[in-house]
Amino acid sequence: MRRHQGISSSTTAVRLAVVGVTTAGLVLGSTLLGAGAATASPVVGHHTTTITPDHRQGGVGSGVDRALAPRTQFTMAPDGSSGATQGGEGIPNIDSVKKTIATYYGDPGTGIADKTDSPYIREMAAIVRRESGQLQRQYDAAVAAGEKPAIVLDSDDTTLFTYDMEVGDMHFTFSPAEQDVWVQGERFPATPSMVSFVNRAAAIGYTIFGVTGRNDDQKAATLANLSKDGYDGFTSDDFFTKWTGVGASQQPSYVTCVATCTTVEFKAGTRKHIEQDLGYTITLNVGDQYSDLQGGYAEHTLKLPNPTYFLPSADLPGVSEPWLAPRTHFTMAPDGSSGATQGGEGIPNIDSVKKTIATYYGDPGTGIANKSDSPYIREVRSIVARQAPVVVAQCAIARARHRNPAIVLDADDTTLWTYDMEVADMHFTFSPAEQDVWVQGQRFPATPSMTSLVAVARAAGCTVIGLTGRNEGQQAATIANLRKVGYPEFAATQHGNRTYYTKWTGVGASQQPPYVHCAAASCTTIEYKSQTRAHIESAAGGRYDIVSNWGDQYSDLIGGSADRSVKLPNPTYYLP
Repeated sequence: MRRHQGISSSTTAVRLAVVGVTTAGLVLGSTLLGAGAATASPVVGHHTTTITPDHRQGGVGSGVDRALAPRTQFTMAPDGSSGATQGGEGIPNIDSVKKTIATYYGDPGTGIADKTDSPYIREMAAIVRRESGQLQRQYDAAVAAGEKPAIVLDSDDTTLFTYDMEVGDMHFTFSPAEQDVWVQGERFPATPSMVSFVNRAAAIGYTIFGVTGRNDDQKAATLANLSKDGYDGFTSDDFFTKWTGVGASQQPSYVTCVATCTTVEFKAGTRKHIEQDLGYTITLNVGDQYSDLQGGYAEHTLKLPNPTYFLPSADLPGVSEPWLAPRTHFTMAPDGSSGATQGGEGIPNIDSVKKTIATYYGDPGTGIANKSDSPYIREVRSIVARQAPVVVAQCAIARARHRNPAIVLDADDTTLWTYDMEVADMHFTFSPAEQDVWVQGQRFPATPSMTSLVAVARAAGCTVIGLTGRNEGQQAATIANLRKVGYPEFAATQHGNRTYYTKWTGVGASQQPPYVHCAAASCTTIEYKSQTRAHIESAAGGRYDIVSNWGDQYSDLIGGSADRSVKLPNPTYYLP
């Protein structure tokens, strides 16, 4: 049975008490959305707002909690443009993408791929097995036609496996200088199944060509690495690297470009040279990027899976090859398990995810979010506009009924906006030490529109309570940051009760409180937050009635002890 069943006709006083603040909430909604857009009825925001009825009795695992879960179906263009249309919940969360990629490569969380068995290794074996069956037939057909059959192969993640560098070393943030260390050190293992494929082709009689985006200064080390890994058939004369523009390493005459050479112009131009100038027929062109394959000059193409980076390039002028394009629809579970089932092309490419997130936040590529306008700002504004009248009514009704109403809010990306730290500073690789620098420096701006939401909730009679995973050593700086950016409603204590909750450190007096009980030694976010909300509603915590609980993570909301929950969008990290 729900705690509140509405206002009876006899409660005229309650109605009168609510009118003013409800009007204020409607005015805020109209201001944020535009005249006439706000409504006093509960409305679920597009893709992003999850509003649930009173699930105080449900607890973790209840039917209501099961509805508090991330999406698993996504539409994403490879160029990042979907960030303008899909909404925050419609963008693959980058932490879930990382976990999915790790599952696919058999990475236990170290950034090192399993070299013996993984979904990736099994998929590569199946791809190579199918293609190997065509080698002899295609060779015989070419020879019968009087042609010289050749196979062209890219290097990185076509013949040489870069996962450990990309993830274990670079954490998905490419560094040309660090890549050169790996190249000159000949540190790359062979791409699974490719040594046997290339060697079989060479044994049949194919001429083996390499065409890679690595530069001329890396050519010798790349050939040595290939030889060390067991490849036969690669020779210096038949291995094409890109010019550096220094000394004798200049753009060859057979490559013509509209402006600065694109990957497709370089690689297609080189294949044209192999066929038209050197007299070969390229029966097969193999690469892990679509830009390795576009532009023609090959009888057949073979795309190998690689969700760890995306190197786009415009096709040649006048050439249309729509089949050489990434997928745009994906199924991805938030826990990474889809990496075992979806195949490499079915995993959202992490570079495309980054570009999509950047578009959503109005980030021009600097890692700094636009603070004036973006799809994210507009979406959060819409959510707040729709929910403000609801929150105001809840607060006012509960106050008039002497229920001691409260609104509970998370900190990071609920009241304080972390994008610039997460992206410009950390490059999506979280550092607790660096986060503490930002926290103690009070460097976070307010989450868009949330200062207005908190203000009207307080004006309507709700006590404003903070509940965050930040630790007790960060509490004072967090409250100071909140007040600095326009939240005067937050305080460590109010009316003799604690009203800002941070997590214990386990050092000195900062210990796990008696009202939190966890299944294991380390408490989960849900255990900590749901039991803290229950404490807030208990006599010991102030006997508040939590009428609204706001968070950017589902783990901020699961576990009951709130009349309603509102989920704000955040594809930049995932805390299950």
